[in-house]
Amino acid sequence: MTDTSSDTASTYSAVAMQLTARSLERLTDEAAARAAMLEHIAAIEGQIRTSSIFVAQYSGKPVKLCVLPEYLFTSYPGRISIEDFAAKVGWAANGPEYEALGGVAQRLGMFIAGNAYETDEAFPDFYFQTCFIVASSGEVVLRYRRLLSMFAPSPHDVWEAYLDKYGLEGTFPVTRTEIGTLAAIASEEILYPEIARALALRGAEVFCHSSSEVGSPIATNKDIAKQARAFENLAYVVSSNTAGISGTAMPLSSAEGNSQVVDWKGRVIAQSGDGETFTAFASLDLGALREARRTPAMTNYLARQRPALFAAAYAAAAEPFHGPDGMMTDGQAAIPDRDYFRRAQAEVIERLDKAGVI
Repeated sequence: MTDTSSDTASTYSAVAMQLTARSLERLTDEAAARAAMLEHIAAIEGQIRTSSIFVAQYSGKPVKLCVLPEYLFTSYPGRISIEDFAAKVGWAANGPEYEALGGVAQRLGMFIAGNAYETDEAFPDFYFQTCFIVASSGEVVLRYRRLLSMFAPSPHDVWEAYLDKYGLEGTFPVTRTEIGTLAAIASEEILYPEIARALALRGAEVFCHSSSEVGSPIATNKDIAKQARAFENLAYVVSSNTAGISGTAMPLSSAEGNSQVVDWKGRVIAQSGDGETFTAFASLDLGALREARRTPAMTNYLARQRPALFAAAYAAAAEPFHGPDGMMTDGQAAIPDRDYFRRAQAEVIERLDKAGVI
């Protein structure tokens, strides 16, 4: 658990920036892809700065937290091989992309949360989809690697080696800061209550949710889940969606809209429409959240939870599901082909069928 807290700001504004992700799939040259990412990082500084001025004028509270959409600087990998995508756009932990974002956060005096594909020296040629939080000091104070993904490597695929290196604390990280205890949730992981609950059990008060999803005037699965994750954990959810994805054959607006802020009672207190916008912003009142968490009440769902009650049931049900270390061969991490992910899920479905689960 990272602790960068000092005098805690109990009330401040947070904004979910709804911005267009730029696909780099048409750039075959690694140097060109790297330059494009740095150019994009530089471009968002002005957007965040200008938006923050308006937010502060509207709300009366300075913006202390900005959440960016999922894979904003690269878009998704598609059919590019894991090792090629890692080499082309993977961010190193101490690489120039984080350095550039750190400069933005420092100059703007705010925390910036986002999402990128990251490499790791311990797992050569791999990438992990990573949610990060950069403090106003410019330091990366949290990096969370996505655990549940349909088409990407997960720390669970190299589980024992990953735990040896990072431990459980590094797998479910939170960071205690002057703007509260922050955590990150990646994209569709908002649909899995276990992710948010594991982070809440470590003290998370604000979930920074970077996503790229279909927005709709009809409540989507993710929209419902954002509200559920908020009230069941008594936590804020600041959820940033893309304003479309440029540079692909997919229609631009296929993944945009509905960026939102949800309060700890599960109420959507701000929501964007379509397009590039900063309008999903709201004041976060950590004092009220903390009082609710510390008050005996039927609505204190976090305090009423009994994790030990479910531990044995989860353990007993684990065998048919996707197990750990699926990408380890003879003690070494082994990169699979892209079709591996569908095969692995098909095998799980077959085992669940035989076990009578489905």
